[in-house]
Amino acid sequence: MIPAYEPRSYPPAEGPLQSARQLLLHARDWLDARGRMAWLAAMVLGLVLAWPVGLAILGYMIWSKRMFGTCTRRGRSRHVPAYRDESTGNAAFDAYRDETLKRLEDEHRAFLDFLQKLRDARDKAEFDQFMDERRQN
Repeated sequence: MIPAYEPRSYPPAEGPLQSARQLLLHARDWLDARGRMAWLAAMVLGLVLAWPVGLAILGYMIWSKRMFGTCTRRGRSRHVPAYRDESTGNAAFDAYRDETLKRLEDEHRAFLDFLQKLRDARDKAEFDQFMDERRQN
């Protein structure tokens, strides 16, 4: 489902450069609301219509990190949720939330350790098989 697009309000334009800037900011917000695929479609369309425009969009996507990540999480760390430090005003809920998040982080860490052990065991089995085949030849 496409998220609702809510245009931001910008200061009134005072000249042609300001109105062009507002148009670009509006287009950026519109594309951000639709996600990475909209950015890629805009880049391909720009490359088809006028290749410098497509290259400019590609450069902007790489520079602003829209190419390799989600553009809605601009200033936020990947593993630290933004709501963690905010208090809801309900001490019991805050304690429950913190306890649940800690438990989930511990389970996540344990699961990642388990996956690493599985990968190591698979690698060891593949290596042992390789060595056995090498000894036979």
